[in-house]
Amino acid sequence: MQDKHLFEYAIVRLVPRVELEEFLNVGVVVYSRHEKFLKARFHVDERRMAAFICRVDMAQLNAYLKAFEQLCEGDKSAGPISLLPMAERFRWLTAPRSTILQTSRVHSGLCTDAQEELNKLYDKYLSNPTQQTL
Repeated sequence: MQDKHLFEYAIVRLVPRVELEEFLNVGVVVYSRHEKFLKARFHVDERRMAAFICRVDMAQLNAYLKAFEQLCEGDKSAGPISLLPMAERFRWLTAPRSTILQTSRVHSGLCTDAQEELNKLYDKYLSNPTQQTL
């Protein structure tokens, strides 16, 4: 039996009008130092997004999500932040900010497989809209 190890995660939120603080969960990011794992997974429900007061530029949102993924992967084309060690990239991605992409506070747990945890969290918070309360 494999030993469980610590992982951390945050829910990625779309906040179209920061001053209203309304948000829609659009992704999850998971970090495991033990597995040297930092990945994000996204899904934008355009039907639910249409309920917001303002329109969101989908091309711009997709570019932000791609940059988020590139930073997770350490893709050098994403800029100097992508060159930081994995833990620092995770902290940078989950730092509080006032932009249209924000994250929940960081949560932690124990797992044996970070990719499996990423998939479980994605299913829990993005596949079932009634559970998007984190």
